[in-house]
Amino acid sequence: MLLPSKHVNFSESLLGFGSYLLQILDRPLSVDELWKKYLADLNNELYFAKQSFDNLVLTLIFLYSVQAIKEEKGLIIKCN
Repeated sequence: MLLPSKHVNFSESLLGFGSYLLQILDRPLSVDELWKKYLADLNNELYFAKQSFDNLVLTLIFLYSVQAIKEEKGLIIKCN
């Protein structure tokens, strides 16, 4: 789900996943590094919603479309 609703928690939505990704983008990271960081946080119970790799890509597309992130030399960078 893109947006939270009555039956979808914020952390399970792509919007919530996007806010999580923006938090962990403290330095430029590749898509693989973002995925590995997410899986580590999921295993350590620092993020509670299970997301698929497809959702990661959809969330990155969403964040790029609203100009929250940009890509340079294969790395994802958070915009100011």
